[in-house]
Amino acid sequence: MAINRKGLCSVGKVALGSSVPFSTGLHSAVSAMKSTSPASVVAKAMPARSPSLPGENSGFLYPTPVELAKEKSTPSRADGGPFRRGLGAWCVIWVLYCVGICGADFQTTSPRIHIHVDADRTGCKSSGIAIEQGIRTAFSDIKNTLCGHAVELVIKDHRGNSRRSKQHLESYLADDDALVVFAGLHSPPLLANRDFINTSEILVLVPWAAAGPITRYPSPTNWIFRLSVDDTKAGFVIVQYAVKTRGHQQPILLLEETGWGKSNEKTMKSALKALGMTAPPQTKWFNWNLSNVAARILLHEINETQADVILLVANAPEGQTIVQAMASLPAAQRLPICSHWGITGGRLPSVIDASQRRNITLNFIQTRFSFINHSDSILGRNVLAKARELFPQTIQRAQDIKAPAGFIHAYDLTKILIAAVRQAGLTGDIRADRRGVRRALENLNEPVHGLIKSYISPFGVFSEENPDAHEALSIEDFVMACYGEHNEIILEGSISP
Repeated sequence: MAINRKGLCSVGKVALGSSVPFSTGLHSAVSAMKSTSPASVVAKAMPARSPSLPGENSGFLYPTPVELAKEKSTPSRADGGPFRRGLGAWCVIWVLYCVGICGADFQTTSPRIHIHVDADRTGCKSSGIAIEQGIRTAFSDIKNTLCGHAVELVIKDHRGNSRRSKQHLESYLADDDALVVFAGLHSPPLLANRDFINTSEILVLVPWAAAGPITRYPSPTNWIFRLSVDDTKAGFVIVQYAVKTRGHQQPILLLEETGWGKSNEKTMKSALKALGMTAPPQTKWFNWNLSNVAARILLHEINETQADVILLVANAPEGQTIVQAMASLPAAQRLPICSHWGITGGRLPSVIDASQRRNITLNFIQTRFSFINHSDSILGRNVLAKARELFPQTIQRAQDIKAPAGFIHAYDLTKILIAAVRQAGLTGDIRADRRGVRRALENLNEPVHGLIKSYISPFGVFSEENPDAHEALSIEDFVMACYGEHNEIILEGSISP
């Protein structure tokens, strides 16, 4: 049953193989109820047997009147005879009639809003699932109802493809109930579609993708808001950790050849220069779908240099390949890796288990909340308990959340969204509501208590003088981390600017 914002109800199919809309079937059913013949009810309310429709089951659910007439009057052992089947058809019509009335009544009392989630659920599946779980957990705190509107999630999988993501953005624009889009792990779809997002007034919330330009559209009416690591600062944190904490002096950059990788190259080189390393570091590039052979060749080339640490920017599939290749090298050729967090968005810790990880040094950036490190947090315990209740098949312990950054950021960002919607209110005009929520995000009146921190005016009006206006987190919220013996992520400590 499809329900629109005006309270109109329709049933796409009255029965298998039938394309009669509910309104037509309902009027036919009401008039047919005047007849006492079950066969006449079927004849008036439903079409004759039709051929198979593309993508539909073939045939008609109940026999036509002609077929009923041809049946013998004695009941069939299989189905009880034509009367029972005709009576069954009459019951189906009556149920549809009741459902239509109840559906219309439901819509008048419970309008809805759609929350679109456009993330990678194929190559970096763990990240997409974690983001969805964080959103659902936050909305469950308010019983999935916001300003009198039922909240429904619309899940999309862009598979890391920018054109596919644009199609999903277009479907958001065509959805009269769609309030906001949550993005996923990948930066390239947001970079490629940034102008389209802003000119089309698509309200986008980013709980993972980190490329610096994403939130820095040169207009005061910027439509993209982020609660995540920001690459204008992440490179500095990774470099600081490698050079000042670990004591490395000859870093080499190993980056994916995308807008995300290029954004990090600029930041990391600037950070190294600020630390007194005047000679620019060497950079090695790789593409998505990196093979194990290609990864070994890259590491062999790096070993030919004087590098003593690798600064890695990779997503989960390629990161996993590179780390596996490193673990397979002789001990003398293994270099420590200080990585961006894209590697945590997939299955790396389960594919490269603790026994293998003992042979390498691998650290990566995170934000400063962990269900493991902060097990004494009351809010953290409550959120984890709610997640166990909502997802009992997949979450029983903190380490069962496979990509915790996605969950944590999506939870906090959803809490901020809820506060903005309550402040702005909902009018029923979805385009006006999007604009109202966007303005409220930039002017929140009340603090929002999240897992990472309490957010006081997390966003503001973007300008060249205020380039971080749409960034909810700052460099003080970023730390480095590693995997533990049970594949959990363990935070190591904050980085001082």
